[in-house]
Amino acid sequence: MKENNIIQQKSYAFAKFKNKYRNGSHRRPNWDYSGNALYFLTIVTQHRLCILGRIIDGIMELSDMGKIVETEWHKSFDIRNELFLHDYVLMPNHLHTIVEIDNGGIGHHDMGIVGPNGRSVLQYPYHTTTMPTLKNAIVPMKRNMPVRLPKSISSFIAGFKSAVNTKIDDYIDAHQLPIPKYNRNNHFFQPNYHDHIIRNHFEYLRIKKYIVNNPLNWNKDTLR
Repeated sequence: MKENNIIQQKSYAFAKFKNKYRNGSHRRPNWDYSGNALYFLTIVTQHRLCILGRIIDGIMELSDMGKIVETEWHKSFDIRNELFLHDYVLMPNHLHTIVEIDNGGIGHHDMGIVGPNGRSVLQYPYHTTTMPTLKNAIVPMKRNMPVRLPKSISSFIAGFKSAVNTKIDDYIDAHQLPIPKYNRNNHFFQPNYHDHIIRNHFEYLRIKKYIVNNPLNWNKDTLR
């Protein structure tokens, strides 16, 4: 995607849609998002702008900004020992992924999934009335929580988004692009994100297939 198209899209959205569209919270109540589990996550660009690249014949071609996002995505896992990447796909205006938190501990059951580096994926029972955590306590997950749990999904995504903002700002400066830079009031990605706790092997395979086939189904994607 040519950078002048990116500039036009962003300038239009900034003028017309600033502060008008925000996703509501999708967090699951009474679930500790630092607990061991598999998570299906979706992160969307602000105003759903297609600035990460374009789909050509069912294949994603990354823009320069998309390449920056992909680099920071992989760095996020390199610096976090408890986090493992299973699958992901970058689309023109969003990212789908399956990630796993594994902090160790006792009381897990085998989901029958082989994770990165041949690891056996373990997850807390999804059907229990009170979800166990590493601290043996239920931590209510509320929107705009005053304190973000360490080694949690929210901490991971916040760090990733912050790194992307910084690197994209550097790119804007280096190329002297006439577009607003990113900060707390002007996000590259939407402030929120969607998450789903994967419950079993069948669901894992279904979501994995969905991620792999996402570029082929771009014309039918609801996030276009």
